[in-house]
Amino acid sequence: MQLQLSDEDREFRATMREFFTTKVPQEIRDKVAEGRELSKEDIVASQKALNDAGYAVPHWPVQYGGQDWTQLQRHIWNEEMQAASVPPPLAFNTSMIGPVLAQFGSDELKERFLAPTASLDIWWSQGFSEPDAGSDLASLRTRAVKDGDDWVVNGQKTWTTLGQYGDWIFTLVRTDPDVKKQAGISMLLIDMTLPGVEVRPIELIDGGHEVNEVWFTDVRVPGDMLVGEVNQGWTIAKFLLGNERVGVAPVGSTKRNLARAKRLAQESGLLSDPLYAARVAELENELLALELTALRVVANSAEGAPHPASSVLKLKGTVLQQAVSELLVDVAGPQSVGGDGWGARSTPTYLNLRKASIYGGSNEVQRQIIAKTILGL
Repeated sequence: MQLQLSDEDREFRATMREFFTTKVPQEIRDKVAEGRELSKEDIVASQKALNDAGYAVPHWPVQYGGQDWTQLQRHIWNEEMQAASVPPPLAFNTSMIGPVLAQFGSDELKERFLAPTASLDIWWSQGFSEPDAGSDLASLRTRAVKDGDDWVVNGQKTWTTLGQYGDWIFTLVRTDPDVKKQAGISMLLIDMTLPGVEVRPIELIDGGHEVNEVWFTDVRVPGDMLVGEVNQGWTIAKFLLGNERVGVAPVGSTKRNLARAKRLAQESGLLSDPLYAARVAELENELLALELTALRVVANSAEGAPHPASSVLKLKGTVLQQAVSELLVDVAGPQSVGGDGWGARSTPTYLNLRKASIYGGSNEVQRQIIAKTILGL
């Protein structure tokens, strides 16, 4: 593999770096760098800045706002964005439903939704998880029954991240209960302002509000909001989750946080501890290996379909993300459970990142996928 950038790629990197460090509001980037919570307005403003420059959805087909970039350029774009502490474009829009609509949606759905999805004029929520399905997504029980031209939806979704901001929700629903469970699922797009849709907050242990339950009671969804064919939902879900897993290996931001932990440990003297220094060195090496693996996965994704090794990115990416957050807690010491500033935010961040082992398909499920589809066990 050629690891040295060409002159063209170095120029591209410089262009991305200048854009991200000058065109995205500094106050938003400061919040990201310091681990502070972003508001909805922050996320929308950042994505609009990217979209206005054509940098929000470079991986989409060109006719829908994508860029005709090489895989390496897309990697550089992502790396420089994370290094500049720019919030990534909202994954529900850009990495999940956007590519699905481009691949499986009708012409009418593409015309109606793709542009406002890229610009974040529509905020999408994800309606996959259910209380009794756990990691076994195929066991979902939310039902959609055809009634005239409409679908009538009843059921419950849970762990809907930032669902309180959602305008629309893409859902998996059971449309045929009498066949193999994977074969009776469809994808519907549901307007969250429709009668019968209710969003209920789930209060977290720190008092925060990040996730929700979404209930559907006799919600009438127009028939043309079906994505793809009836009972094609499982195929679409696998496509979507593959893209999601590529996006949940935040190598750039994990490198930035590791460099921050290293700098803070240097300032506090902790880096002179051989055991701590060895942990830092080991993580740096593992991050480099993950970065190279991410390049291989992207380079081997054919016609927009994610490579099966995206499960490796999801698994290892979340493990390293959590390990770096633990380093910062150790640097903060007693400040991690009191006071203010970065030290006080380190423990909530560490605890919050425990969820990374579950979302996007649990790490246990990823191990099963790796064993079956990559190792052939």
